[in-house]
Amino acid sequence: MRTINRRTAIVSAAVTLGGAALGSRAIAGQAETVSGVFDASKNASVEKIAPYQARYGRTKPLVAIVGLNEGTIISDFCIPFGVMARSGVADVMAVSIKPGPVKMQPLTFQLQATVDEFDKRHPEGADYIFVPAVENDSDPELLGWIKAQAAKGCTVISICYGAMAVANTGLFDGHRATSHYSNEGFRAKRFPKVKWQKNIRYVADGKVASSAGVSASMPTSIALVEAIAGPAKAAQVARDVGIDNWSSRHNSDAFQSDPGNANMPARDARPDVTLGIPVKAGDDEIALALTAEAYSRTGNTFGYAVASSKAPVRLAHGLIVLPDMVAGSAKVSRMLAPLEAREATFALDIALTDIAKTYGPKAARNVALFMEYPGKIG
Repeated sequence: MRTINRRTAIVSAAVTLGGAALGSRAIAGQAETVSGVFDASKNASVEKIAPYQARYGRTKPLVAIVGLNEGTIISDFCIPFGVMARSGVADVMAVSIKPGPVKMQPLTFQLQATVDEFDKRHPEGADYIFVPAVENDSDPELLGWIKAQAAKGCTVISICYGAMAVANTGLFDGHRATSHYSNEGFRAKRFPKVKWQKNIRYVADGKVASSAGVSASMPTSIALVEAIAGPAKAAQVARDVGIDNWSSRHNSDAFQSDPGNANMPARDARPDVTLGIPVKAGDDEIALALTAEAYSRTGNTFGYAVASSKAPVRLAHGLIVLPDMVAGSAKVSRMLAPLEAREATFALDIALTDIAKTYGPKAARNVALFMEYPGKIG
């Protein structure tokens, strides 16, 4: 990942990671090169999401990020939400399939509306929806809502393993698409009608788009900002979050070939350490998600949100975290320092440095490999 600076290379890596890290399904053993997956690095063209065309007299496009209550990958959800919300180029809404909290391990969120409430407010549908990785990519309510939105003319964008949910709807059939490197063989066999790509950060094919692993969600989101508001605005938002390029060019093979990645702990492995993650009003959604995701990826920790009270905590752009514990009475093995990130993506660099110091270089290397961050795999 040569297009992202030292501090934030992690972001494009971390973006892919969000969706790819579901349970024990995302394992390095599935990462073999197989027939039916085209190596996009052989194509010199750069992907572009089609320019936004205003509909229904809207002054801004309507963007929805959908979460499955039972389990949604935190960085896959929070990064697109954070980028689009901070950009100001769209009206952005975080929606859940059902009423109630949404578990994004290790944190729990209350979203802004249910899909039913969204549909009542916006019967004409969204202009764009983001589909992050979820624990059940066959959930009938999720698939039904994705298909219904597509039928109303929206563009569907999957993040990482969220491609499996979109592929389950049939919307990718006959189209080019991508996902995290760890599912190359699996996706080609399960969805043979899809023109799967590898070694590419994101793919845009008509009314469907898709991103690779964790690190790819950030450039994909910036690419949508460009489609809506042009390259100058996209460059400004990219600087704000800490990346200097959102090109689709990417080499995921460099991360799946390392034998150390085969030892990545399963997401549900027994944690050795309970970790307190401080949350406070105004914390940046992207920085918090990358921090929580990185520690969870080690397999050594189980995190809890710790706040000054049990009252819901509103983050910088409107997402609400439900605290697990109250500061001062939290019974955890270790408390992290309060969130500190001059750039949203720099939070991942901070986390990986601490993981290497606390849990060992191998733990940090495994997380970086999975997130496709080259700065921490040397």
